[in-house]
Amino acid sequence: MSRAPLWRAIVALAAVALSLYIALTQSARLGLDLRGGTQIVLETKDSPTTKADAESTDRALEVLRQRVDALGVAEPGIARSGEKRIIVELPGVQDPRKAAEVIGRTAQLTVHPVTGESAEKGTAKPAADGSRTLPDPDRKGSYLTLGPTALTGQGVKDAQATLDQQSLAGWLVTLDFREDAGDTWAKITGEAACAPQNAPERRVAITLDDKIISAPGVNQGVPCKTGITGGTTQITGDFSQSEARDLAALVKGGALPVPVDIVEQRTVGATLGADAIEASATAAVIGIALTALFITVVYRLMGALAALALALYGLISYAALVALGATLTLPGLAGFVLAIGMAVDANVLVFERAREEYLAVRSADLAKPVRTGFAKAWSAVVDSNVTTLLAAGLLFFFATGPVKGFGVTLSIGVLASMVTALVITRVLADFAVRRPFVRKRPALTGIAATGRVRTWLARRKPDLVRHRRRWLGASALLVVVAVAGIVLRGLEFGVEFTGGRLVEYSTSRPVDADTARDAVSDAGFPRAVVQESGDGDISVRTERLTDAEQQRVKEALAEPGGTVTVERDEMIGPSLGDELRQKALIALGIAVAAQLIYLSVRFRWTLAVAAVSAMVHDVLLVVGLFAWLGKPVDSVFLAALLTVIGYSVNDTVVVFDRVREVRRRDPRGVLEANANQAVVQTLPRTVNTGMGALFILTALAVLGGDSLADFSLALIAGVLVGMASTVFTAVPIAVALERRNPAPPPSRPGRTSGTGDTPDGYSPLEARRRKERGTGAVV
Repeated sequence: MSRAPLWRAIVALAAVALSLYIALTQSARLGLDLRGGTQIVLETKDSPTTKADAESTDRALEVLRQRVDALGVAEPGIARSGEKRIIVELPGVQDPRKAAEVIGRTAQLTVHPVTGESAEKGTAKPAADGSRTLPDPDRKGSYLTLGPTALTGQGVKDAQATLDQQSLAGWLVTLDFREDAGDTWAKITGEAACAPQNAPERRVAITLDDKIISAPGVNQGVPCKTGITGGTTQITGDFSQSEARDLAALVKGGALPVPVDIVEQRTVGATLGADAIEASATAAVIGIALTALFITVVYRLMGALAALALALYGLISYAALVALGATLTLPGLAGFVLAIGMAVDANVLVFERAREEYLAVRSADLAKPVRTGFAKAWSAVVDSNVTTLLAAGLLFFFATGPVKGFGVTLSIGVLASMVTALVITRVLADFAVRRPFVRKRPALTGIAATGRVRTWLARRKPDLVRHRRRWLGASALLVVVAVAGIVLRGLEFGVEFTGGRLVEYSTSRPVDADTARDAVSDAGFPRAVVQESGDGDISVRTERLTDAEQQRVKEALAEPGGTVTVERDEMIGPSLGDELRQKALIALGIAVAAQLIYLSVRFRWTLAVAAVSAMVHDVLLVVGLFAWLGKPVDSVFLAALLTVIGYSVNDTVVVFDRVREVRRRDPRGVLEANANQAVVQTLPRTVNTGMGALFILTALAVLGGDSLADFSLALIAGVLVGMASTVFTAVPIAVALERRNPAPPPSRPGRTSGTGDTPDGYSPLEARRRKERGTGAVV
């Protein structure tokens, strides 16, 4: 007896146990769009003396980290993105003006002589010459009185953390000065060396952003009036290695006058984030419940087991998300929910295949058709999921902000769906069909029933490929209508692609768009686009709007609207808008090329071209729909569009996988008949998978809130168009290309395929005939 079922059961149990442990002991990290807060993206620029690169950006990041900590924000996040960008996340910060002012200012490093010590706080605000009183970093509760600024950060050429060569037990920081600054440093330390030992005047204070980071005393051996010469000095202070490195980074960062521009700024209200979580969770529960009910009704016991596997899929994918430390954003949450609907696909593929095998042979052994169903569905499951992973990977590499999280969660969901369908569902199905109670009642399993769609197809015997010219003509007409919408009405690009600022306000009193538009115009912004958004909110979009001007708009809306709060605030610089628009086009281009290359490897080039043509057809129809409806084309729409690409190819691959199998069994058969047979055989799977995805998407569209409405609309359109284009666009194009470029006949029919399929000569119909002749079934 094979040990494969035992190993599958062990793997399934281990995966579920580990996922349960992670889910119970760790929590997901929520993005700012779910917990509320402000995200600021900074970009470093070249200065006259320093080039903005990864190294200088890292030094600037350390300075900015100190500034963020000084804001008192709980659990802030700061990280470098690319070579020149720094992403700062400030949870809970609803007014970004102070944060942007503090974070965006160039670091100021100054060196001062210490003129005395004080027990009183004094004023930290510098005088015109830079003198001030600041806390002593070495003595808690004590303050140092600083003289005028003697050196600035521009005088420091380099700072390095080095091991103390004398004691070999501590770390110090070595400073290298520029030529003129070295002379100034010698003068400062020479004057300090004239003060008595242990006097505060013998110290020199180094400040960064109005804070003394070090105030070393001049050593006893330094001559009075001569000071420390040579253009270099050492800062000692019983530092650890990490403390010395941090101080060196701060000094270098402060000394580096790298201009920093704010290229992107987003603010999400805490209530909006909480509402989004609640709405998405409600949509997920309802959508998943409807999907589980649907597959249970269609596939009975097998459907119920698949529903259980889907619940375990949710656990596994959530645990993987937490274990990887990924940030869960609102589009990511939608991707997580959507992947559940797409996870139904693998189960439907297997069950429909098992149903075909059983109906062909009608063996009393239920385990055999189930086993064959899993074996034959393997290649289609892998091919269809790889195409979705390609689209998700492009989102991760080319998208920014919350949309990048959609690519992460969708990738995790696709991989987890393969594990649950091919391992967990199989373990449950193998266990169920071996029970005597189930073996005596094959109709209970669901695979013994024909199914309504399959029964209707068997009764009507439709020849869908016969009218391929008619279908291609209709598809071409739809494309013309879509392109006309894009050309005549244009695309309503979101602020991510055009640059500018979009602010969404909620008011305590109802305010219509006309009243709000007048208020914003009176505030000095007559060209601003003012619209009603969501549940009575007001959105204001302008090309340029500073934080002070945004506050002025808020105050203008307060007169008719009462209490005004900012629910969402997005600011994109023009350079970033151009970059994001370019990246979106690159992502779409690479998506088409990647799908074409992969499908050319897995299938003949004719089928690959047909699949990609249908995919482009689907993309144009969805984009055209948004053009005619005047819906915004933003980064969230890009995420939906790339998902449509993955789904469209996913659906086509399943049909073409069957076309390939049918042609291997009957290489001399009529091409149109083979293609029609493949379409009819896979149509139940297409319908059932589409229904599972539509349950989820409809729930997201109705209950997911305004943030996910357009996202869900694009995907619903994509799913419907993708289901139709597979039959009415991809297959007719494939038939036409195959007629012009026929495949060479196989050298030896009956050989096994390279994808692990069963022998090419196998046919369920032939197996049934053999059984009727008493020769047994071939599986």
